[in-house]
Amino acid sequence: MTAIQSAAGVETRSLSMTINGNKVGPMQVPSGLPMIDFLHEYASLTGSRLGCGQGVCHACVVIVDRADGTSEEVRTCINGAHFFDGKTVRTIEGHAKRNEQGEVVELAPVQQKFLEHFSFQCGYCTPGFVNAATVLLERLKREPIAKDQIEATIMDALNDHICRCTGCVRYYEAVKDLVLSTPGLVKDAA
Repeated sequence: MTAIQSAAGVETRSLSMTINGNKVGPMQVPSGLPMIDFLHEYASLTGSRLGCGQGVCHACVVIVDRADGTSEEVRTCINGAHFFDGKTVRTIEGHAKRNEQGEVVELAPVQQKFLEHFSFQCGYCTPGFVNAATVLLERLKREPIAKDQIEATIMDALNDHICRCTGCVRYYEAVKDLVLSTPGLVKDAA
C-alpha cells in the first residue's frame, strides 16, 4: 500500500473491503483511522457503538468472515480501518433482511429473540451482543454441542461483552432459548 500525503498534511492509504455484502473502495483513508470512525464517517454505518474506546466493553465489535466459512468478532475501536483492508465485514446493519427500498422486513433470529426476551435496556451494547451471538450460532451450526455444555458455551461467547445497565442476563437467556429452539445446534444425547 502506498501512502499519500494530502494537502492538509494527513497521510492516507488506499482501503477496500466488503461490508454487509457491498464492495467499498478503493478509497483514500487516513492512516491510523480507527475502524469505528471509518464505519461512521465514511460508510455511514452508525450502528456499531463506541463504548470504552479501549477494547474492553465490546460494544463496537463487527463480524469478519473468513474465506474458510468461519467468522470472528473484531473490535473496531482499537483496530484501524486498514486492518480490515480486503476483508469481508458484517455490521449490525447487515443482519436484518431488507426490501428494495432498504426497509427492514424481517429481523435476524438473534435480533428477534432479543426482542422477545426484552434483552436490552438502553441498547448501547446490543450491536456487540447481536454480533457475538451470531458468531456463536454460526459456530454451533458447524460444531454442535452437548446440551449440558450450553450455558458454559454461551457464557464463554458473551462474557467479554459489558452491559452497563446490568441487564445482560436477558441476553444470555435469549441466546439459550435460540440455541435450544434451532435444530442442529445441540447434539442428541448418546
